[in-house]
Amino acid sequence: MERKPVYQEVLEFILLSLVNNPQEVKIQRVIDEMGVLLKVKVHPQDMGLIIGRKGARINAIKTIVKAVGTKHHARVNIKVEEPTPLDRAVTQKAQVLKSEEIIKELKEPEA
Repeated sequence: MERKPVYQEVLEFILLSLVNNPQEVKIQRVIDEMGVLLKVKVHPQDMGLIIGRKGARINAIKTIVKAVGTKHHARVNIKVEEPTPLDRAVTQKAQVLKSEEIIKELKEPEA
């Protein structure tokens, strides 16, 4: 099995530490003539946690990962992929179902 580059491991560690759904964090590495592009996909609910207020958190993450990449002779860029409308719809439906289950449990008297 091929070992991940250090900058990808750093990015993965940071993202897994921030999000509520770590199992949904996906990082795809694409190498081209411009350098290395790390495409990040997270659960739609975690987008705000990754981006932060006015994009400050993602900019800080990019700075750290670019610095690590530079040290290892790689030009690294990060792209956070937006959730598709289908992803958003599935997430909203799951939230509604979960809410309905909680309401149902609260309405049922305990025996």
